[in-house]
Amino acid sequence: MNTVFTFISSAFAFLWVFSGFAYAQGPESVAKQIFGIIQAGQKTNIFTCRKERICGISAIPEFYLKRGYAPAWTLEGNPTPFAKELVSSLASSGYEGLSPEIYHYSEIQKILAQLGDSDSRSGTATPSTLAELDILLTDAFLLYATHLLSGRVDPETIHTAWVAFHPEVDLAGELSEALATGRIAERLAALTPSDEGYRRLKTALLIYRKNAAEKRWLQIPSGPALKSGETDARVALLRKFFKATGDLKNTADETSLSFDKPMDSALRRFQRRHGLEADGILGKETLNQLNRPVAGRIRQMELNLERWRWLPHDLGQRYVLVNIAAFHLDVVESGRSVLNMRVVVGTHYRKTPVFSETMKYLEINPYWNVPFRIAVEDKLPLIQKNPSCLLENGYRVLNGWEGDVTEVAPESIDWSGITRSNFFYRLRQDPGPQNALGRIKFMFPNRFSVYLHDTPQQKLFNMKVRTFSSGCIRVEKPLELATYLLNEDPAWSKEQIEKAIISEKNRAIILKNPIPVHLLYWTAWVEPDGAIHFRKDIYGRDLLLDRALKERPQSTESLVGKTYQ
Repeated sequence: MNTVFTFISSAFAFLWVFSGFAYAQGPESVAKQIFGIIQAGQKTNIFTCRKERICGISAIPEFYLKRGYAPAWTLEGNPTPFAKELVSSLASSGYEGLSPEIYHYSEIQKILAQLGDSDSRSGTATPSTLAELDILLTDAFLLYATHLLSGRVDPETIHTAWVAFHPEVDLAGELSEALATGRIAERLAALTPSDEGYRRLKTALLIYRKNAAEKRWLQIPSGPALKSGETDARVALLRKFFKATGDLKNTADETSLSFDKPMDSALRRFQRRHGLEADGILGKETLNQLNRPVAGRIRQMELNLERWRWLPHDLGQRYVLVNIAAFHLDVVESGRSVLNMRVVVGTHYRKTPVFSETMKYLEINPYWNVPFRIAVEDKLPLIQKNPSCLLENGYRVLNGWEGDVTEVAPESIDWSGITRSNFFYRLRQDPGPQNALGRIKFMFPNRFSVYLHDTPQQKLFNMKVRTFSSGCIRVEKPLELATYLLNEDPAWSKEQIEKAIISEKNRAIILKNPIPVHLLYWTAWVEPDGAIHFRKDIYGRDLLLDRALKERPQSTESLVGKTYQ
């Protein structure tokens, strides 16, 4: 094998190029030490450095190969300004709801302390130590960049009904570009979600951490229900609590025990922020929410910051957003809600999935083809008890799902002998006032067969917890939503939509301007006016995410053209 010697002017003076690999002259060179660490990691498939697990088992070798194994973060034995900028960014990762310790922060600090003051101890570190520092800093950048870009956890590994956005980004290339331009912090910041909702939640997290540090989170003793006009010894504590949460502005008499109008307004605002009935009464449920530990609220915000990182960084200038945990829908234009309404979502048994898609058409007077699972689990027991319920509720029985199907008379079927295994029928409900989908459904084709639709059960929108559907989302104001979606189509005014509904004829209408739909699950968020909202974890998804985040990050197959997790 031929050996080619190449002289390169650099911090290492001479580099040898041998068998396609370049490393600095001398057995103790930093480059050779970097090469050795990487080679050892590739042989064992367990990449460690100073007992720290290195996640970039594929990206790091390619990154260093391209630079001839020259160190990226030190020069003449001292950390570069780029290294210090990265360490500063890692120290600030808590602002993103993350932790510096995930990114080898303590170990990096130990090495930096060992190196000491670069002005007085220039070049005194051993090549081995400098190589370890370089590997740790490189892995820290790539790992932190990945987490900012797409989250620490892939939700699809912990939730069967969750589709995350997976951006295609060459983060090793991002690192090379950051080093070339000297803009480390700027490149990292560019990877974070740009939506104002993410930024508002970050600010709220700081406020709650400050309250926790200053021990401003007070416990309110139990007692009889309390409302406006009454006097109670707990009122003084409530005043301090509501001032800490921002629900109450400064008042003249902070020691007053009278539950006055400002206190009534503060309590109602607190109740609205927590999804409670804003009745102005300090009852058991409100007291439970008041006494939730601040650490739990902080963690709730951290979990939801993680969920923000699973989303496309550009939700669109105009979109429909459904927050499943809040039972709420907003139509958003340029960051502002222009239409909102209550919704009903899936039961705990049939959870509404989380994903983003594009709404392409709506259907007036829809048929409802009952999904097989619902047909055999929900409808069949009712039919067996009362076969006439089919005709009474506008259902037809068809002898299949595909091809030339024909209608079957319900009375010709011995329903007592029908089970899941021999249910070969399709139940279809005709359009009309009894139709389970109501008068309008809104379609954004997806693998879950989930959509938005009207409902004849309007009374359900008055419930505080609205988990009653089989996975689809029932909307409170279908006519208003349809009018908005068709407002640029001259053929469809509100009156014309109403006429079409009255006809009871099935009709699909293609949207001239398809609109993104985001079905999300937020248990903590901040409104544009600064109000910090919390909701119950109706599906137990906060608990699963919290467990997943406590696990150590794992290595990935490749970082070339992919995200780094």
